[in-house]
Amino acid sequence: MAQMIAHYRVADYARFRTAFDADAEDRGGNGLSLLQLWRENDQSAWALFQVGDAGKAKAYLEGAAGVFNSQAGVSATEFHFVETA
Repeated sequence: MAQMIAHYRVADYARFRTAFDADAEDRGGNGLSLLQLWRENDQSAWALFQVGDAGKAKAYLEGAAGVFNSQAGVSATEFHFVETA
């Protein structure tokens, strides 16, 4: 099963975390289940997701995730879909 590693550059971690937690249902409905969230510093966070539906997840990241990014103060993102080798 595929997983996705996400890197978020944020203005303020507390604001990001509040919005991230509020977005859980939307992510879940789009094929992403959070496995782990890491805080690197006040401007950087990493997340590991289980991907249940890659098509829905990619569509979410290209569209609806923009609303989340705006609410969360996200200035840049990177997403990497990976599989166990």
